[in-house]
Amino acid sequence: MHLLAFPAQSRRAVFVAREKRFLIHALLDGQAVVAHTNNSGSMLGLLRPGMEIFLSPAQSPGRRLPYTLELVRPHGDWIGVNTLTPNRLLKKAWESGAMPELAGYGRFQAEARLGDSRLDACLSGPAGDFWVEAKNVTMVEDDVACFPDAVTERGQKHLRELMTLAGQGARVGVFLAVQRPDGQCFGPAGFIDPRFAALFWQALDVGVEFMPYVIHASPEGIFLGRRLPLAPCP
Repeated sequence: MHLLAFPAQSRRAVFVAREKRFLIHALLDGQAVVAHTNNSGSMLGLLRPGMEIFLSPAQSPGRRLPYTLELVRPHGDWIGVNTLTPNRLLKKAWESGAMPELAGYGRFQAEARLGDSRLDACLSGPAGDFWVEAKNVTMVEDDVACFPDAVTERGQKHLRELMTLAGQGARVGVFLAVQRPDGQCFGPAGFIDPRFAALFWQALDVGVEFMPYVIHASPEGIFLGRRLPLAPCP
């Protein structure tokens, strides 16, 4: 069952080049177009000239760029690169009961604040609150789905905040939307961001829950696959 559907008028196109971080040049029915990408990561190994991509129409009629990059197809599988997808999918998974970790919570608040911290979601229920961050995972190395694909001070900050909350007795977790069906387990990309990797294992030790799920994407929509085990600690 598709948890997320793409808007009408979404289109297949051909990737040409990436300009800076947020612009994509493509061919749509043979015509040159410039699309927006909200993915500030490197998208290492994903962007190849001539490959098929999938674009959604801008939701605001007045926006300068008419399309947003949703999916890329560097090999045979579609891979989601829209960094808003994990947040949207998390809410849909809660609404549909697709993730047992979210069972028993009757309220979902996006962009929730706790003190000086703002997390992607707070789920509330009789047992208390569950504070969750959501991350998009698009890299696989040696069958291990890895995050991040570039040094992320923001990601390091999020882990420190989650560890602080866990130390205060809160239930906290990270939903990892693994947009690669070839990943067999999940582990932090210490070869890219050693500091993030060290914080990851520290966070796991103090009770932060990491929930990596395979995401299956295609132009027909996005659905939630199996939960992946964590890779052994190096």
